[in-house]
Amino acid sequence: MKHPVRIIGIDPGLRRCGWGIIEAVDNRLGFVAGGTLTPPVAGALAERLAALAEALNDVLDAHRPDEVAVEETFVNAGMRSALTLGQARGVILVTPALRGLPVAEYAANLVKKSVVGTGHAAKDQVALMVRTLLPTAVVKGSDAADALAIAICHAHHRVSARRMGVVA
Repeated sequence: MKHPVRIIGIDPGLRRCGWGIIEAVDNRLGFVAGGTLTPPVAGALAERLAALAEALNDVLDAHRPDEVAVEETFVNAGMRSALTLGQARGVILVTPALRGLPVAEYAANLVKKSVVGTGHAAKDQVALMVRTLLPTAVVKGSDAADALAIAICHAHHRVSARRMGVVA
């Protein structure tokens, strides 16, 4: 029997950062854990980013994923919020990379297409398909559902991503 690959999917955010962990063996997927990181909303930006990194490190310590998948962010908000989100994404990307974990990034449309079948699926459709694909999943909110969808997308694309050199 093949050894399962443990994948953490992360939906970046500074106020709410969803995470979801699955195990994949070939096309079989299993739910491990999921949740939402909620760093303080007040305080200096550097302290909030440090709290995000610390919370993510706690999740990585507790669940020991083999690979990381992060959603590329599409921002349609103001420049200030886009910059803050970009800084949070930087923390999300570098924290597992410092541990030597391979990190892949996926566009939101590709995640939706991989899980639902269409790149313009609504959040509730994504959550429904996550529950369908992972029937034992305990999905704690839309951020965690999105993160599990990112992990599922990575499970589907990891072999070809590895061949193309996107994931080590």
